[in-house]
Amino acid sequence: MQFSDINTVKKAVFNRPDDANKGTLGSLLCICGCYGMAGAAIMAGKSALRCGLGLLKTALPKSIYPIAASQILESVYFPLDETSNGKMAVSNLDFLLEEAGKSSAVLIGCGLSVCDDTKSIVNSFIENCKKPMILDADALNCICENTDVLKSAKAPIIITPHPGEMARLVDLSAKQVNQNRELTAKSFAKKFGVVTVLKGAGTVIASPDGRILINPTGNSGMATGGSGDVLAGMTASLVAQGAELFEAASAAVYLHGLAGDIAAEKLGKISMLPTDLIDCIPLAYERCKIL
Repeated sequence: MQFSDINTVKKAVFNRPDDANKGTLGSLLCICGCYGMAGAAIMAGKSALRCGLGLLKTALPKSIYPIAASQILESVYFPLDETSNGKMAVSNLDFLLEEAGKSSAVLIGCGLSVCDDTKSIVNSFIENCKKPMILDADALNCICENTDVLKSAKAPIIITPHPGEMARLVDLSAKQVNQNRELTAKSFAKKFGVVTVLKGAGTVIASPDGRILINPTGNSGMATGGSGDVLAGMTASLVAQGAELFEAASAAVYLHGLAGDIAAEKLGKISMLPTDLIDCIPLAYERCKIL
């Protein structure tokens, strides 16, 4: 069993040259959120920026644009057409794929919701997008009845399921997934060719080529809705900045847990919130001697 450490982070986080600009530090297209789930898009976007991303582009249903825009001033926004109940409409697909082609990486799924339109968007992205993708939360729920679509991907993919989402992907119970976490993640990564991040205590990061790491950071104070959105944004940020996918996922998980440990030190496990993790990302970098 091999554990991630500070060196894991240093493999994925690059020194920023003095002549860096937003164009050299990666651009991320974040396709997240629906009516009632604006917070997921906000937390993913904020955490991506805190990890050093050059340019954040947030695509979301237009009904939640005012909420997100008031919380993340640094993002470019694409307020898009939505269904009658506030979900991302499939009519946006061509625009989204075009914008993905102009980006360094794509994050899709945080708070996206599951409906026919979002299923079509997620499946089409897997089959057509040529930029690295991070599939989180509802992006995974959108493909749980058709996981073989992952085999048709045109670009490398990271998936970030919690045990419940993993259970739906492999048609097991969450209890069965947790009984053999390493084997479950390793087998899925190899079968479908995707870097698999199986979240939970001792998050498992598995690569299609057989590499596997167990994360030692983090604590029970992170067991709150929204923590996964923060991790997704952090992971996507490192990928957009040019890190290799397995190394980006491993580094993001380690930093995410370390930020959680710092938040617990400052606020206690009971009272800490996922947004506190975002505030502690700079301190996590500092502890890893990356400034």
